[in-house]
Amino acid sequence: MTNRKIILGGGTGFVGKYLTEKFTDLGYKVIIISRQKDNIKWQDTKAIIEAIDNSELVINLAGKSVDCRYNDKNKEEILISRTETTKALGEAILQCSNPPELWINSSTATIYRHAEDRPMTESEGEIGSGFSVNVATGWEKAFFDFKLPKTRQVALRMAIVLGKNGGVMTPFINLVRFGLGGQQGNGKQMFSWIHIADLFNIITYLQTHKELAGVYNCSSPNPVDNKTLMKIFRQTMNIKIGLPSPKLFLEIGAVFIKTETELILKSRWVLPERLLDAGYNFKYATIDKALKNILDK
Repeated sequence: MTNRKIILGGGTGFVGKYLTEKFTDLGYKVIIISRQKDNIKWQDTKAIIEAIDNSELVINLAGKSVDCRYNDKNKEEILISRTETTKALGEAILQCSNPPELWINSSTATIYRHAEDRPMTESEGEIGSGFSVNVATGWEKAFFDFKLPKTRQVALRMAIVLGKNGGVMTPFINLVRFGLGGQQGNGKQMFSWIHIADLFNIITYLQTHKELAGVYNCSSPNPVDNKTLMKIFRQTMNIKIGLPSPKLFLEIGAVFIKTETELILKSRWVLPERLLDAGYNFKYATIDKALKNILDK
């Protein structure tokens, strides 16, 4: 096989490590751009252009974690780390003599409003308001402001990614293990999610289906409410007791562990209408199947 390249922006986290392993198994050379040593640095414009030139695919996952307190400093870093890395990649693609065929940029399902009344699709979803939504809309604007004649652009509005070895699974597992795996808040908030294996499969599906472009909700077709989610967690882990966490308790706890309750209490009710219309079949379509796979020793 020739030297087929894939470029991962911010590929050092939980999702990036998984994608690196999977694409390497397929015979690709995976090149990572990040702030960590041994990778191309975001400031090194020349190296970024050289890496992207003659590559097949660019995937941008870069962005400071939102698992922090939303003070002014963190808010600025959350926004800048997404928009500036997106701009750096777009400007580099413009400089390439042989640009990649496809550029996939992360976005987030948090772009939609808090929804307990109906699901949000790409065609009929309502964009929300507030800090997290402003980050999402700014991120997508930075991406789609680029007009790239030879490169297809897809923004993946990702739901919560579930998989082994990291991400949100660790705190969820610990809550359930210590008997705190009951509903959070009123338990009615919807939980949209995607198994990491489906995330990878969606990316390769987008690669091969060259007619697909634009915004895609990257989420399972079967979101669940928080109460159901925690119940299935307890059943899968075979833990009988799960004390509920009232909203006030969560707000006090969030201060101590330096995070925001929005991550748990916002109702994200998202459906992958465009992926389903395009014929994508989910490997893990239901939460019980996903959790059984992830938690299976």
